Amino acid sequence: MAARSERARRLWARRGLAHRGALDRTTQAMLLRQLYLASFALEDFEQAYRVATQAAELDVLPDVMHQDAARAKQAVGELEAALGHLRLAARLGPASRRAFHYWTLGSLLFLAGRHEEAVAALGRAARWGTTDKALYEGHLALVKLALGRKVRNTDELILRLGRCPAGQGYGRFVLGQLAYHARRWDEARDHLRSFVRRTTRGRRALAIALEGELRLARHTLSELARASA
Repeated sequence: MAARSERARRLWARRGLAHRGALDRTTQAMLLRQLYLASFALEDFEQAYRVATQAAELDVLPDVMHQDAARAKQAVGELEAALGHLRLAARLGPASRRAFHYWTLGSLLFLAGRHEEAVAALGRAARWGTTDKALYEGHLALVKLALGRKVRNTDELILRLGRCPAGQGYGRFVLGQLAYHARRWDEARDHLRSFVRRTTRGRRALAIALEGELRLARHTLSELARASA
């Protein structure tokens, strides 16, 4: 876990898994997850998927492992397989993580243009959500706007999301898109630029996982640039 590079992480995970002594299921699952993280960051998505599914079979945090498997399938464009793993994650996860899994499912459906399904998933996330409820509600509103529905409290949603911790990370993407729909051009530009900058300058794995959001954020920024030209 303290490895300074992804190749070193993969090496140490493999060494741990090859240890001759008996490994309990929890230790084995954690080593497999480190191998998954390294493989994903190194863009070896097929291996990342195999490792994630192997880890899920150990029944140690299976919802987390299915979430990992979904990301690997998403990275290679296998949407239905990714959605299947996310649905399993939501079904298997404890109540404390259920909102996150439904939100991830809704986010992927939104990016795939399957907006009605996204509304259903994000609605569940909003109902189950606690700390990040503002993020889930904001994302739900964004999908409704994409469907052409009226969202009367957009300004309130922007205010609430901007005040919570989630609004400083992924929430910047949602804030930027909501501000764009609300014709608050400067805010939209600032939020989306911050999201792109933060995502592309961080861990490589993050940029891979959020490739769809990055593409949409850049498209909206280009629309804003054309509008102000």
